[in-house]
Amino acid sequence: MRIGIDLDNTLADYSAPLARLCREHGVKDGGADPKLALRDHLRRAGQEPEWTRLQGEIYGPLMAEARLYAGAADFLSRAATQGARCFVVSHRTRHPLAGQAYDLHESARRWLLAQGLGSTEIYLEETKSRKLARIAALGVEAFIDDLPELLGAPEFPVGARPILFDPARHHAEAWSGRSCSSWADLGKLLLP
Repeated sequence: MRIGIDLDNTLADYSAPLARLCREHGVKDGGADPKLALRDHLRRAGQEPEWTRLQGEIYGPLMAEARLYAGAADFLSRAATQGARCFVVSHRTRHPLAGQAYDLHESARRWLLAQGLGSTEIYLEETKSRKLARIAALGVEAFIDDLPELLGAPEFPVGARPILFDPARHHAEAWSGRSCSSWADLGKLLLP
């Protein structure tokens, strides 16, 4: 089996750095989704440029504070044992749209290496259309992502099974396809 996996908010859990940024920016309750809480707080305060700048920080130097989602390492180990090939396919620009010109691709590679995933095949695409083309070119049978709009895109490969990773069930009503809220559930679904 060939399995494609998104990186940001699918393998990489940014809860810790986002919770810290929420505190630093006066967000009282980051709740289940500190990213949305921080973004909405800054937008309400008329600070959209600050939110754009912070995204570069989050996916750049603060990525070192992100954690691998619970159960993801076990899933990848089990997949390898069963002879499945896993590919990380992510959409991120090389440099942030605002702020310092961090190499966001290098941040992702360093993070994956620090998580023990350096031997995984990694594809960092600059646009969503290139990400979708890469998924198709890899011929994956399943693709796991946290974005329903990517999984439901008209260009999403017909032969790939779209699986939404939705730990907080934010997209339960909007997504009618298959979803899992944990890596343990993904293992039961894809690695019986």
